[in-house]
Parts: sequence; structure tokens; C-alpha cells
Amino acid sequence: MRRQSLPCGGRMSNLTYKILLLMKRRPGMTVEAFRDYYENHHAPLCEKYTTSVKRYLRRYINSQPHPETGPVSELPYDVITELWFDDEAQFKGTLAYITTSIMPDEIIADEKKLFDRSSFRIATVTERESDLGQGAAK
Repeated sequence: MRRQSLPCGGRMSNLTYKILLLMKRRPGMTVEAFRDYYENHHAPLCEKYTTSVKRYLRRYINSQPHPETGPVSELPYDVITELWFDDEAQFKGTLAYITTSIMPDEIIADEKKLFDRSSFRIATVTERESDLGQGAAK
């Protein structure tokens, strides 16, 4: 991750660049089968294309009831995939590529086995983290 020291209430903050990929499993696929395939087939396939990525995370979403709106049976996405970068140039280069280029054929073929590709959304995050370690209010 690119770290930039910023004053923040006497503590230091870190700056991280991330690309988020929000995706839904293909119709008819169970949540369990989706997660298993992603972890054991799709993620290893994608790893060979992630040379400039510092971290490659999959955050599987589990719906929870809300006290005002109640339970949700189906969310619009099953996973948020995060691509983390060491520096802004790598982040911007990867973002430019994935927002203007078609992925390699083997990735597309594998995605069709796993995702509802029409659900794909891309977002970016510039994250700052507060150091809540020693001296933080409890």
C-alpha cells in the first residue's frame, strides 16, 4: 500500500488506493458453490494477471436484518473484490485498463461460469485510516 503520513489529531493516517469490483453470482448457482468456485478456480486464474496488485481480497456479503427495514433475502451483489495498490500510478493504470479494455478470453470464459456479468460494477476508494492504537479513547 502507498503510505502517506498525514496529521490527524496528533496521530498519523495512511492513504491506500483500491479498486472495488461488485459482482453477483450467475442465476441458479448457490452461494456455497459460488464461493467455492471463486476461491478454488477463478481467484487462482486471476492471480496471474495481478502483477501490480499489492492485495487481492474477496469479501463475501452476508445479508443481515435491519431494525427499520427488516430482513433482506437477496442482495444485489454476492462479493466485493478489492484490488489494493502500492502507488497511485499503478492504481490509475489498472483502473484505466479495466474500465476501457475487454478482459482476456480465459477470464471472460471463467466469469461466465461464475457471475451474472451484467451485474458488474466498478468503484474506487481512496482510504484513510486513523491510528486508534495507544492513547485512543476507549
